[in-house]
Amino acid sequence: MDKDEPQLESLFETPNILEQERMLEAVLFSINEPITKQQLEKRMPIGCDVSEALIALKNRYADRGVNLVRVSDGYALRTAPGLGYLMQKESIETRKLSRAAIETLAIIAYHQPVTRSEIEEIRGVSVSSGTIDILLELEWIKLGRRRQTPGRPVTFIVTQMFLDHFGMESPKDLPGIKELRDAGLLDNRPPPGTITETYNEELLDEDHQDDMFE
Repeated sequence: MDKDEPQLESLFETPNILEQERMLEAVLFSINEPITKQQLEKRMPIGCDVSEALIALKNRYADRGVNLVRVSDGYALRTAPGLGYLMQKESIETRKLSRAAIETLAIIAYHQPVTRSEIEEIRGVSVSSGTIDILLELEWIKLGRRRQTPGRPVTFIVTQMFLDHFGMESPKDLPGIKELRDAGLLDNRPPPGTITETYNEELLDEDHQDDMFE
């Protein structure tokens, strides 16, 4: 080999951290859904430190109009808190969820994975197929694993889209029972016949709530 011939290794030199940031920025701006670190690593040149580049990029966007946020196990660029109103159009009509849908969604979020019969036991009333269908259509819930019990009923869990919509990294970011009550969003006592006193005591146990998401 000629001494003046360039070495092949030089053609694949690892980009510096600033260039890695630019690469990640380009990828994140080109997608709508959160992308995992493993997926980013597959797109980046060999030798790049995606973890370090993500941290650097997140710091650089900390005070900008968009922020780099983590959603479940993925990353995405999202409008900074407080600026969302700029993206809204007055012509858009807000479609409100029914009380049944809100209660069902809350039960799934706090007690996932949970079966339909368990949802009905907690609410004290039956859950219509329409309510479940609406939440599935919004892609805020999805089917989880089947329970290893007679009949092997399916379970429901919240989706990454649900977490992304409400700006949460994981279900552990949900407000605690005490916070909901302090904010007046949860009655101190359940309506008669809708929940048992034993179950109510379990809800008040913060450690019990954390165990559900481990």
